[in-house]
Formats: sequence, structure tokens, C-alpha cells
Amino acid sequence: MKSDKLSVIGQSLPKIDAWAKVTGETRFADDMVLPRMAHGKILRSPHPHALIRRIDTARAVALPGVYAVITGHDLPRVKFGILPVSQDEEALCVDKVRMVGDAVAAVAAVDEETAEQATRLIEVEYEPLKPLMSIEEALASPDVRIHEYGDGPNVHKAVSLQFGDVEAAFAGSDLVREDVFYFEGNTHLPMEQHAAVAHWGPDDKLTLWSSTQTPHYVHRLLGKILDVPQAHIRVVAAPVGGGFGGKLDPFAHEIAACKLSQLTGRPVKITLTREEVFYVHRGRHPVLMWVKTGFTKDGAITGMHFRSWLDGGAYGSYGVASTFYTGALQTVTYKIPVYKFEGARIFTNKPPCGPKRGHGTPQPRFAVECQIDKAALQLGLDPADMRRRNLAEPFTKTANHLTVTTIGLGECIDRVVEASGWREKRSTLPPGRGMGIACSSYLTGAGTAIYWNDMPHSGVVVRADRSGLVAVLSGATDIGQGSDSVLAYLVAEVLGIQPKDIRVHPADTDLTPVDLGSYSSRVTLMAGHAAIQAATRLRDRIFEAVARKLEVPAERLVARDRRVFVEGDRDRGLSFAQAVVLGESMHGVLAFPGSYAPPQRAGKYKGGGVGPSPCYSYSACVVEVDVDVETGEVKPREIWIAHDVGRALNPVLVEGQVEGSVYMGLGEVLMEEQVFRKGVHKFPSMLEYKSPTTLETPEIHTILVETDDPEGPYGAKEAGQGPLLPVIPAVANAVHDAVGVRIDEIPITPDKVIRALDLKRQGKTPRVGPERLPLFTFPAPRAVESAFGLPAEAISVRPFGK
Repeated sequence: MKSDKLSVIGQSLPKIDAWAKVTGETRFADDMVLPRMAHGKILRSPHPHALIRRIDTARAVALPGVYAVITGHDLPRVKFGILPVSQDEEALCVDKVRMVGDAVAAVAAVDEETAEQATRLIEVEYEPLKPLMSIEEALASPDVRIHEYGDGPNVHKAVSLQFGDVEAAFAGSDLVREDVFYFEGNTHLPMEQHAAVAHWGPDDKLTLWSSTQTPHYVHRLLGKILDVPQAHIRVVAAPVGGGFGGKLDPFAHEIAACKLSQLTGRPVKITLTREEVFYVHRGRHPVLMWVKTGFTKDGAITGMHFRSWLDGGAYGSYGVASTFYTGALQTVTYKIPVYKFEGARIFTNKPPCGPKRGHGTPQPRFAVECQIDKAALQLGLDPADMRRRNLAEPFTKTANHLTVTTIGLGECIDRVVEASGWREKRSTLPPGRGMGIACSSYLTGAGTAIYWNDMPHSGVVVRADRSGLVAVLSGATDIGQGSDSVLAYLVAEVLGIQPKDIRVHPADTDLTPVDLGSYSSRVTLMAGHAAIQAATRLRDRIFEAVARKLEVPAERLVARDRRVFVEGDRDRGLSFAQAVVLGESMHGVLAFPGSYAPPQRAGKYKGGGVGPSPCYSYSACVVEVDVDVETGEVKPREIWIAHDVGRALNPVLVEGQVEGSVYMGLGEVLMEEQVFRKGVHKFPSMLEYKSPTTLETPEIHTILVETDDPEGPYGAKEAGQGPLLPVIPAVANAVHDAVGVRIDEIPITPDKVIRALDLKRQGKTPRVGPERLPLFTFPAPRAVESAFGLPAEAISVRPFGK
């Protein structure tokens, strides 16, 4: 450092000698100083909706131990968002805040305490605006705009799609039901809070270590937000302590850490508090739903009209996709010949919502499965039998042009019905005890990328060298689901070695090929296929060299038990390490790429890109509960869940994913909710926001059903999200079976059960749930011919498949 002062946003810091005493920096020869890592904090808005009139940082800058203070004026005036259609966020708000918790300024200091103290010294003058805290308030106040874009005042997105004549289907039905449901929003609650460390090096290149599920998307957006070439940015996804969709967006703390590091010349770390995570979470959307479905007397579905209103919060996030997802997958589970979907996402002055485990699908699954239960009761049918009668057919198209490949839902239903004693127990349970059933389907990876392109969705490089080392380089992020292990299993299977012989290097944008991220249950299928392709190319080159050595055709060789040998003659061969030496001697460096992009199956209509997947998983769940009629408390006693996983590459890992989904579903159905009072979160802490512990978790019986899907690696489908979906409606249906009341909104808390029981005693309809719908006119529907029942190819041609 040539000068004895460091200038940061116009402020001079103390001389180096004095500063070293304060910061603990190590001084070497002459002007050489090793910078110590700074700690950052973010000043957030206390108002749900306000204009920013003035920001004065002078007192914060003058505080000893403060390295730098920034506001939105110190960043390029560029708005961003994870989806190209929703570029509405600022790293630090400049003119307006739209929620309590919006980032306004950031501080880097010698420690967290000093940084926190400095944020309290920043003076911000706000002009409060009317807060819009609900769908109804936002639609009723068109003169108060949260954003200036969208499909109407405070309407982020409005969708209307029709596949066939639903009114004609209703006219020909023996029973038509209309029901209204509500699903309260909730948060992901990962054990690890969001955190990031940024280092802007002396070579003017940036490295960001972050707890993120999507390093590639963060990498792309940092280049835009900071106005820096992407080639000069490196993003490393640190081992993630839980994500569940809450770490998919780019966040203000990541961007602020980068800018503060650039200004101070030192690494900057920002870790969010638990309260901050509750505000920036991008959790489950609150959704109001209206469902109209026609049935024949034997329980067959004739058609469905589904409407959803999503409380999107203050920003776009993944909201456009979320809106479509509330309507896309109804047709994948059951045969629905004609289908109409209308959805609207509304901006409010609450934290923005986005993807949470099962992105956009648990809410409609709750509604549909509860309505099917009600219809079964009216028609005098067994709810399990009625569901089985309506199963989608394998290798067919749905009304909305999705492709169903294998479907093991029938076996899933049969297995949970048998294991739970459904038929024997339901009529003999004591008062206050009941059983419920529900089913679901889910994506095994989204069929389209967040930004449209013709490049791979996942890439893997497999490398071997003369030491016998096999390295797998993958851009995928292991967020606890075990994806690193799965990639090792797949490569080991191809090369005939053990998983422990492989080192997986994940999620580093400088070193690993692009992978779009850990979301939509995509990693096992997409990164798995890329890994198999790369490993196969490596094996072929090794076989070529060994074949020359053994003077046999390469087609006669096999790789097994850490050896490469002639099939049927194990002694005629070499160890794997020796085989690699021969391969490197013949071909040079042994490093081969693999790529995967899903089959192009999107429907040829606007909105058809949300919902397609290479294949779908299926789940069936039976829950037995006790309901205390005095307190309203609902206690799950036992849960049976069967999941069509395609093929379980590691059954223990799969069972862990299934049971984790069940646990999360129990929390959502019985206790978890994001509730706001006067713009502020009612309970933004783990002390007050309730989630189940082991004491509230009943015995879970997990059954794996294998269908060997041709689209999956060795037949595998997803297991990390789909099993959550049926748990919630199964509990709701069990409560009705136990005490004869319907709770048509989530969570099912004791006060709601007591209210419903009181209504029952008064001879009124024993139901608690939404009573009215918003005043809203959906756009005219886009009419598309129903593709229901059309045959689908057994396996599609994949890009980069050779």
C-alpha cells in the first residue's frame, strides 16, 4: 500500500500503524499489509411501504472500526431478478422500499458488533405509503402501486388457459363440486442461515463463497448487477446447511459483500440473522383456490376448472413460474380429459414468495385431494378405490400437453392401503381417531431452463490420471440431498470401481461445468446422465488401450471390482489403475465431458414451458390421527407413504429424502405459517415459529416402488420433493374421518378444529375455511386443444445424447 490513508467512498481512514492496532492486521515489510476479513451488516427498512427521501451515512462512516458504508447510489442502477420477465429488485433500495426488511444500506467493519452499531447510526428519512398486506387490499387499491409493471395494478401475472370444453364436461357429469381452499404461506427453515464471503482480489477479479443452491445463476446476475465481466467472477457454493428452495435467488447480502470487498480491498463476510431470513426467505406462497370438478357416478373425473390467487409479496422472484405451477400438474396424477386453469399472482407489501420444496404444487394438491375425498363421500365410494380408478395412463399425453412416462401410483396406493390396514381399520376406529389418504405427482427436473437457450442444463467432467485417481467435476450443489454421493455411485458403476475411489468437486464456476442448480428435483437425473456420459467416454478410451495390450476386441472387455478384464476370464486383465496408465499412454490426458439437456416436450402454447419434465414421480400416503375434541389438537399416530422413485440408486438416501418430506409436510399442515401484523412478521424466530420436533413426529413407514423409467439414469426418478405433497391433504382427510369436520385451510390449528366442532354441535356446516373470493376478472382464456390420451413416445431423443 503506497499511501498511508485508504479512501473509501470519500472518507479517509486512520494511518496504517494506528489502524493495525485496531484491526489486528499483520504488518510485513515497508508498506505491505495483509488485510483482515471485514464483517458486514445490512440496514433494512422498518416500513412495509415507503419512499426514501434521504439517507445520511456520515455518522456511521465516522465510527471507529468502520471500513466502508454503501447505499444503492454506490451500485450501478440496474434492477435484477432470477426470472428474465421479473427484473424488479435492487440490491440496496434507492427510491422506495416495498416491505419490512428491504435492504437500504450496508456496512463493512472490523467485527459484526461494530457493523451493527454503524447501521443504527445511518439516518434514513422515509415517507410512508399505504401498505397493502393482502390480496384483497392490493386488488382494492389500484391507485397505490407496489410496482409499475405487470398484468394490472398490483397484478404481477394473470394466466388463463383452457384445454377442451369444461362446461360441456360439467353438463354431462353426475356430480359437480365447487370448493374453496386456502393455504397459508410458510418458510423453509433451514438450520443454516444465509451467508456469503466475497473477496475482490488485487487482480480485480471477484470470488464469492455463498450458501446458494444456484451458483450459475448468481454468477450470471453478479456480472450484470456489478457491471463486471462474468469471466472475472468466480462463485463457489459452500456446503449448504439446508436450502429447500430458500437459497435459489440472488440476495442483497451477496451483492453488498462483493461491493464492500471491492471498496475495502479485503474479504467481507455477511451472515444473516434468523430474523432476516424470515423476511428475505422466498418461501411458500399463500394461495387461495377455487376448484370445480365434474364426476361420474362411479367416480371418474370428467373435467376440472381450477383457479388460484397467489399472494406474491413485494417482488417477482420465481413468481411467474409459481403461478403456472399451481395449475400445471393436476393433470399428471389423474385422468382429467378437459381442463381449465386461471391463476393470478398479486403483489403485496410482504416478503416475496418463491419456490419451497414442491414449488407451487403442495397448495393445489391439498385442494384437489380434499375435494376428491368429499366427492367420494357423496358418491358412496372408497376414497382409495376412487383415486385408483382415475390414475393417469403411462406413456400418454395429458390435457395440457405434458408427457407421462412410467407411473407407479397404482402400486403405491395398493401398498399403503395394505400396510396401513385401511380397509379393515377405517370402520372400526374409536371416536376421535381417523385415517386419510392422498396421492401426488412431481417433476423430475424442470424441462425448460430459467433463461431460454440451446445449451446443456447440466455438465460433468470425469478425469482419471496415472495415480488411479478419478475426479468428478460437477456444477451441481449438494444441499444435503446427497447429490455428490449419487454422482460418485453412477461414475463408479460405469468404471467398475468403488464410490470411495472417486472424489467429487462440486459447484465452482471457475472449475466445474455449468449446472443450472439444485431445484425441481433435477440433479440425480440431469447431472446423473451427464456423469454417465462422461464416465462412459472415459471407459471407452481406457478399454481401447487395454484391448491393444491384451490383443482382444474392446467389446469383450468389462470393468468390475476395480479391474478391467476379458469377460468370462477375470485373470486376463489389469487393475483399474494399470488400465488408466495404458489409457493415458495412448491418449494423453484422460478427461471427458458429459452433457445433458431434457427432451423438448414443452406444449406449443404460451405458458407451455412450465410443467414439462423428463418424467414424474408419484406418491401415495395414508395418515392415522387422533383428534382431541376438547382441545382441538391433532396428533398424527402413524404414517404410511409409498413413493415411485423409478429406481432407488441408494435406498437409504431415498428413504431419508422421503421421510424428510413427510416431516416438512407435517409442519406445514399442523403449525407453520407466516403471519403479519401491521406489516411486521408476527414471529420471526425459531422460538415462536413452530415446526415439529422428533416428539411430534410419528412412526413413518416408507415404501419404495420401482418402475425403472427410461428417462432416468438407471431408471431413477426424483425423491426429494414429491413425497411432501400428499401428506398435507391426507392429514386433513384424516381429521374429517376422525371427528366429521372439514378444515379447508392450512395450517390445521387447534382453534380451527374447535370452531368447526362448535359449528357441528350447532347443526351448521362443520367447516372452517375461506368464505369468499376476490373481485377479479381473469383474462380471456387461451384455448388449446386437449391432448388427453394421445400416445407418447417411450423415450425421447435428448439433445447432446451421443
